[in-house]
Amino acid sequence: MDKLLQQAARARDEVAEDAGRGESGACAVSASSPERVECGRSLMLDDATYGELAETFRALSDTSRAKIVYSLLWQELCTCDLAAITGSSESGVSQHLRGLKQLRLVKSRREGKMVFYSLDDAHIRILLSVCLSHVRDAGRQPEQLPDIDRVLGLMAHAAAKGNTKTKTTVNEGSTS
Repeated sequence: MDKLLQQAARARDEVAEDAGRGESGACAVSASSPERVECGRSLMLDDATYGELAETFRALSDTSRAKIVYSLLWQELCTCDLAAITGSSESGVSQHLRGLKQLRLVKSRREGKMVFYSLDDAHIRILLSVCLSHVRDAGRQPEQLPDIDRVLGLMAHAAAKGNTKTKTTVNEGSTS
């Protein structure tokens, strides 16, 4: 497996090298590399996993659901709070929350007659933070980008300690 990962890294470096020379995204010749193809195929996941991944991103592709999930990044909220924050109806928010809960993106807890929602776990917090960093960093040069490995390491460390309420500022590359 290490050999395959090394081959994948070499292939990635070759693509980056080609991009650095200003070459187009298309191959100059129509011939695939058997080693890279074998490596790529060995790294593929099962179709069910890709289906779940697509469903997760599909859930976040709706602006109302994206606003709900973003709001929950910072604090636990009830349906009426989320409706007021996002400018949606309570019934609409409730429907979105039901779908998000089925996908394990959010979880709920009851307190008397109130139901409060929060992000399901640190994975969702990290996913959202990385996606927001990608959106915010569009057009920036590589040397201007935060050290994402460092940021993810800090977030994983905080999650491992059980601190899933850690606020994350990805663009600055730090957590607080």
